[in-house]
Amino acid sequence: MKLKTYNWATLGCGVIANQLAQAMEKEGRTLYGIANRTYQKAVDFAEKYNVSRVYESMEELYTDKNVDIIYISTPHNTHIQFLREALKHGKHVICEKSITLNSEELEEAKKLAEENHVVLGEAMTIYHMPLYKKLQELMRSGELGELRMVQMNFGSYKEYDMKNRFFNPDLAGGALLDIGVYALSFIRWFMSEKPDQVVSQVKFAPSGVDELAGILLMNPVGEMATAALSLHTKQPKRGMVAFEKGYIEVYEYPRADRAVVTYTESGEQKVIECGKTADALQYEIRDMEQAVSGGADEMHLDYTSDVMSIMTEIRKAWGLTYPEEK
Repeated sequence: MKLKTYNWATLGCGVIANQLAQAMEKEGRTLYGIANRTYQKAVDFAEKYNVSRVYESMEELYTDKNVDIIYISTPHNTHIQFLREALKHGKHVICEKSITLNSEELEEAKKLAEENHVVLGEAMTIYHMPLYKKLQELMRSGELGELRMVQMNFGSYKEYDMKNRFFNPDLAGGALLDIGVYALSFIRWFMSEKPDQVVSQVKFAPSGVDELAGILLMNPVGEMATAALSLHTKQPKRGMVAFEKGYIEVYEYPRADRAVVTYTESGEQKVIECGKTADALQYEIRDMEQAVSGGADEMHLDYTSDVMSIMTEIRKAWGLTYPEEK
């Protein structure tokens, strides 16, 4: 099915917005519009990427009838206010992870998307990389037997400055919302059901956000998972999925294009390569447009909701709330 060409606008002009504009160029297209808190930055961005419209206000973006899809790439704690307005104005929205601060905000956004008959999706690369679709096929084929355990690591070494966005509670900092969302999305992708048992340990940074976390999960059918997260301690970005008859290892898993399968009985290894890391945002663009056009919905908002509900439950157990939630 030939897809219609949609006009995209970006809200925010940071690293992800730059990657989005570059992905559009690779697709032989340009972004249609840009809105940003600092107008001059938006003007500079538009010049760099040949963007047609620079909006002087967010309102101007929401009311532009030529805009079909808005990509939100601002800090987590600002997402819900932009989601509310964009969805109310009938725009399809793909929003950077974490899509909201908590489940309550996400449920509000989902309801608005439903009422306005628009598509809402989270820009979670794992749900869009071709490799994961391939691995899901392998899992469903039964070749590896039943899933038993998933083990995740993600450790960044961010500057120990409590005012930067990674550690600042006013910008919804902390390991869980920034990097834990990848580990939990990976886990949810492979699990046959949402985990219903979750326990965790946390070490807080001086600013009060989560700096180190260990999470243990299990779902009703006995599939288990662990995740080790750190914001100031480097770890490999490694995902390991263990089945009865073998295990899959994925390194650099947020935008992975390669996995290694090891078969238990023979010890034999098989490399699976699919897609390209560099094209991560192109896959998001294509899946979003497919959903908007009424084709197969590969946005996996159900998984996004499951992950958000786990993160909300974990933060409640920790007693970690952000200023917007008080």
